[in-house]
Amino acid sequence: MKIGLFQILIIALIVLVLFGRGKVSELMGDFGKGIRSFRKGLGEDEGTPAPARVEVLDTQSVVEPAADKTAG
Repeated sequence: MKIGLFQILIIALIVLVLFGRGKVSELMGDFGKGIRSFRKGLGEDEGTPAPARVEVLDTQSVVEPAADKTAG
């Protein structure tokens, strides 16, 4: 049995009625994001390591001046 255009339209209509237009568009958006991230992952070279995360520390520390030991 071959599925024709009419059968596909009936299935699409049933899905639209069951889930609503908002939910279907949300699912398609998520599906598109998944495909984009998959393609991006394919485009990255597996040999290159991911850049390391570097934390910048505050190098200025509070140093109290030494007490002047010379009594005058």
